[in-house]
Amino acid sequence: MTAARTRGRGSAPREPVVAPGAVHLVADDVTFAYPGRPVLAGVTVVAGAGQRIGVVGENGAGKSTLLQVLSGELVPQVGSVRRAGTLAVVSQELESTPGATVGTLVDEALGAVRAAGHALEAVIAGFDHERGDLVTLTEALARVDRLAGWDADRRMDEALTRFGAPRDQARALAEMSVGERYRVRLACRIAQRADVLLLDEPTNHLDEAGIEYLTGQLRTWPGVVVIVTHDRQLLDDVMTAILDLDPTVDGKPALYGATSYAVYRFAKDQALRRWRQRYAAEQQRREQLLRRLDDSYEGLSDGWRPPKGSQPNRRATHARIHVKAADRLVARLEETAVEVPVPPLALAFPDLPALPATAGGTPSGRPLLEVRAPLVPGRLDLAGTRVSVPACGRLLVTGPNGSGKSTLLGALAGVVPLERGTWTLAPGVRLGILAQDDRPGLGGVPAVATGFDAYAREALDLLAGGLLDPDQLVPVAFLGLLTEEDLDRPLADLSVGQRRRFDLARALLAAPHLLILDEPTNHLSIALVDELTAALRATSAAVVVATHDRKMRADLSDWPELTLA
Repeated sequence: MTAARTRGRGSAPREPVVAPGAVHLVADDVTFAYPGRPVLAGVTVVAGAGQRIGVVGENGAGKSTLLQVLSGELVPQVGSVRRAGTLAVVSQELESTPGATVGTLVDEALGAVRAAGHALEAVIAGFDHERGDLVTLTEALARVDRLAGWDADRRMDEALTRFGAPRDQARALAEMSVGERYRVRLACRIAQRADVLLLDEPTNHLDEAGIEYLTGQLRTWPGVVVIVTHDRQLLDDVMTAILDLDPTVDGKPALYGATSYAVYRFAKDQALRRWRQRYAAEQQRREQLLRRLDDSYEGLSDGWRPPKGSQPNRRATHARIHVKAADRLVARLEETAVEVPVPPLALAFPDLPALPATAGGTPSGRPLLEVRAPLVPGRLDLAGTRVSVPACGRLLVTGPNGSGKSTLLGALAGVVPLERGTWTLAPGVRLGILAQDDRPGLGGVPAVATGFDAYAREALDLLAGGLLDPDQLVPVAFLGLLTEEDLDRPLADLSVGQRRRFDLARALLAAPHLLILDEPTNHLSIALVDELTAALRATSAAVVVATHDRKMRADLSDWPELTLA
């Protein structure tokens, strides 16, 4: 950070005055590992005022860990991090202090602004117009101006409103949903206007209006912004560079100056293609040299028993020369060989059935699932509405936060009871459900359970309830969502994104005829989002999706749509 804060007797701590050009964030060759598990290696980030870096990569690649290192929450084992200016962070997992309210977060975010305002008022009140210290007055004015203190309360109210966050400052955070808590925290950090802003998946809990407001704020942010995101549209609209934490040929993350997601994907695919071609050439050359070495050893072996009348010493010496030459070539090759890490997992979406294999099957024209006139008091009221999902059907559910999308999907899944209306599921139809959970992958599962154990327990429960055909069970390791090493680890040790992948695997476990997916892109890597979107379009199963992801909505724009107000 910059120079230490100074404190006058009886005064509040003052933020140092930092010139806009001095605002910066530097991570120099950072390496970080958890016990027994390396995460970041050789990460370098240099950003100045006005630069906005999007961080992407597979789930578990270390994106959230990088933000923790940049913020100083984690200390790298190798390398260093330097920041100039004030810092604000919004993490994916938000712990709320007991008794904390909306007002607690507002006061915390605007503390420096208000302290600067009070300090200025004190300087003005005690200013001697004949012998007063103009330097002190100028510094106090500059501090308030840099923090935009003149309209801080207006900014806060605007951010809370535009993000659809609770505005009652007496409301307890513990009484809110995870989305509401996140929106309050995000609004506070946006209104705070810190010099260095670190955001982890900021669009996960925002509707379209909230995302548009966030986009506008970030595009004009005067300081440094680093964002971990799966939102492909946000990458296009906001970022000045993209940092990809996936493995590269030299083992270090790649920084792409491209500001378009399509350009970034093209550049990455080209680099990966060159990497694979070089690896294939190295492997072919190695095989040729090894064959040459084998031939030389055979010649050496023959040389010890030369035919009568030959020159055995000369033949043996000649063979040994060839062997040594081959050995040197192999040694040089090993020194320069390309070590290719295991490539990122690719989604292997299962071949899901369209109809249940019951006697006679589902009657022709009868939907797999139907809900009529559902009412959940205070959350959903669709009087006179019938939501029907036929075999192989598609439905895209949209609407702003609070309109009842998650409630409707819960009603379709049969897990939200209706005070009015009917829910009808055709005989033998299996559902695959991906809900929005506060802690993905841990609902009802002991934190110490491994992925394999939890998946087996889920399968046994479904089997006991007659909701699983043993011949159609989808093995979790088959899906390409998590490595076997990750599945052998306790779920609590996985990243939020990896736990979300596990939740997706659980939704596919029983080979469902109908998938009900609530915000399926949340916490997933952008590469997996691309693969999942293509799989949902191609699957034989029926699919219902509620999503705020603008790119996914565009990709599914030809589906029937139900918009909730």
